[in-house]
Amino acid sequence: MAVKELQQIASKFDIHGEVIKVEENLCGHINKTFIVHVGSVETAQEPRRYILQRINHHVFQDPIAVMRNIKNVTQHIECKLRNENIRYGQKTLTLIPMKECHEQYYFQNDEHDGSIWRCYNFMQGCKTYNTVENAKQAYQAAYAFGIFQNLVSDIPIETILETIPDFHNTPKRLERLLEVVKKDRVGRLKNVENEMHFIRRRKHLVTKLINLCRNGKIPIRITHNDTKINNVMMDIVTDEAVCVIDLDTVMPGLSLYDFGDLVRSTVSPTEEDEVDLSKVEFRRFIFEALVQGYIDSCDCLVEEEIQNLVFSGILMTLEVGMRFLTDYLEGDLYFKTTRESHNLDRARTQFRLVELLEDNLIQMEDFVQRVYKEKVNSKI
Repeated sequence: MAVKELQQIASKFDIHGEVIKVEENLCGHINKTFIVHVGSVETAQEPRRYILQRINHHVFQDPIAVMRNIKNVTQHIECKLRNENIRYGQKTLTLIPMKECHEQYYFQNDEHDGSIWRCYNFMQGCKTYNTVENAKQAYQAAYAFGIFQNLVSDIPIETILETIPDFHNTPKRLERLLEVVKKDRVGRLKNVENEMHFIRRRKHLVTKLINLCRNGKIPIRITHNDTKINNVMMDIVTDEAVCVIDLDTVMPGLSLYDFGDLVRSTVSPTEEDEVDLSKVEFRRFIFEALVQGYIDSCDCLVEEEIQNLVFSGILMTLEVGMRFLTDYLEGDLYFKTTRESHNLDRARTQFRLVELLEDNLIQMEDFVQRVYKEKVNSKI
């Protein structure tokens, strides 16, 4: 897209000053993201910056619903932070309204392609990490997601739309995998006999959280649904969490999906597509930091949620492994790949981590109970 057109789109939003430069940020994998520099080329003053994004309508087929969710959540959080004494960094993710209508927070480019655009404040003095390097980072990430869960816990559930149906529904993920196995459309089933045996031995796990929810033991909440560490802004100086970002997948769900995916994506130091499975590790100190941070910050959890924090890590790792395996058997239609076995390698890495989590189950559950009891006793 031409720079002039990007400048015109940016100018639709209520940004302060003249747009002097727009540059693409290549870090994101879903939406098109640009950094907008606003100021004056004639002065030495450092320009203000904003984040301009084009929503990927192939992934988010109802981008306006996505924007309604984000508007509701960000405004709710801003209101609570103003009115309550909550430790949540020094900044919040804020949508910039349209210049001509402050009630609207997105621009639809009808003259070009109908694309939906939005603008956020730029988090000055902050950074993100792609991998957890130490226990402090793990604690801060979990603390941030725990505070986020608290902040949105009193949003009426009916005001937040389900923008990706069954996004975390492990039974349906298994059903989809078994459908793909029956068809074997690209002839890869012969390569995954061990993986399918691994899954079948654990198929009884996939309904546990769904059943707990149906039986009223755990509540449906407003959840983030993409709890990776790179969705937490960290202060450059203190390395403390500032706020949670990337709210596109915020919708009704289970808190255990959020915590479980945080475990899955942080406790091993390896990449998701590591070929050498001997390098996949369970870093207990990282897990313990996650538990401490989440329980320290999240006050709204019921006891059944606490009881299943460990299980949630196993389940979410299994679910993501099944998703990779499904895509491999379908011919790599969803996840980007750079080699024929890429998705299979990803699945195998996830399944190895499942084994390691299972091996450490008792120690992890003991730690969760100890931290939870300490918190309960501190309130007596």
